[in-house]
Amino acid sequence: MEEVVVIIGAGPAGLASSACLNRLDIPNVILEREDCYASLWRKKAYDRVKLHLAKQFCELPYMPYPPKLPMFVPKNDFISYLDNYASHFGINPRFHCYVESVYYIKNASRWCIVVRNNKLNTIEVYIAKFLVVATGENSEGLIPKVPGLDGFEGMYMHSSQYANGKDFIGKDVLVVGCGNSGMEIAYDLLYWGAHTSIVARSPVHVISKEIVFLGMCFLKYLPCRFVDFIATTLSKIKFGDTSKYGIQRPTEGPFYIKSKTGRSPTIDVGAVQKIKTGEIQVFPSIANIKGNEITFENGKSKQYDAIIFATGYRSTVLDWLKDGKDLFNENGMPEPRFPNHWKGGNGLYCAGFSRRGLMGISLDARKIATDIGLTWKGASK
Repeated sequence: MEEVVVIIGAGPAGLASSACLNRLDIPNVILEREDCYASLWRKKAYDRVKLHLAKQFCELPYMPYPPKLPMFVPKNDFISYLDNYASHFGINPRFHCYVESVYYIKNASRWCIVVRNNKLNTIEVYIAKFLVVATGENSEGLIPKVPGLDGFEGMYMHSSQYANGKDFIGKDVLVVGCGNSGMEIAYDLLYWGAHTSIVARSPVHVISKEIVFLGMCFLKYLPCRFVDFIATTLSKIKFGDTSKYGIQRPTEGPFYIKSKTGRSPTIDVGAVQKIKTGEIQVFPSIANIKGNEITFENGKSKQYDAIIFATGYRSTVLDWLKDGKDLFNENGMPEPRFPNHWKGGNGLYCAGFSRRGLMGISLDARKIATDIGLTWKGASK
């Protein structure tokens, strides 16, 4: 099948890229391995989750959120927003399309995309002038190697498999990771009546959503180091010395870390107060597991019924992309640094890999569509 643009992945990045291309009347098709778009939000996001930034920082191109929505949009409202977005821009992904390999045909100056259609049980081949990789940073959940995990007698899962704490009432549950997902899941488990502990593997900034909003506004006018000073000071006033409870604060500021590494500060949803009261216990990294007993690096041990790993995701691009090493490094992330991360050679692009959330997705999609438009329309004259 001959296409002008093939977009791989129907998450927000794929939808935004398609919308921007559609506005320029550039033919494109989205290939999605799942049976729906935004599968991460529909199938792998816990019930309590909301957008962690104010809605004005999370808009996809050319469509604001309805005014009636709260500042921090809940999961189901965000999914409805994506439904309206796809409908408004006439986006119709092809589902059940599992990409097996992608390579560049030099003598034809085209990308060859080999797809297994899991619904029809067929192999399909797409040939495209331009390729947009929109599978994102969060394609597959990561569970770290922990001594004894294979022999753990309880249940363990990645946070992407967690919906709510209904199945954990009265159980001892350990959440590994104190980022946004980890802290929020720990809080949710406590709400459902679980006995909850959390592993703080590395230092993290814990701040409130109001401080984040203030910082995002200030960054438009003030240097990052000054905004970090304000955010850190306000956080210390609000939460006190969190190191007393096992949550260490990094030496570098939250917005600096976000810009350099992509790691977001942890936005508190109420977990810090529960940690202070001892309702949520904090432990350092796991040393080993024997049966149901987990020993931590400080020598303390405790028995658990379940472990939930809120330990991040990995990009799966290199599992199927055979060419394009000028754009992607060995971790499946862009080799060029922001803001030059979105474009490779031979008509290869990526959307949603800037580590800047939905705001970064919106910027990527606009740039990609404009660049493809200049090349394609210029060549067709």
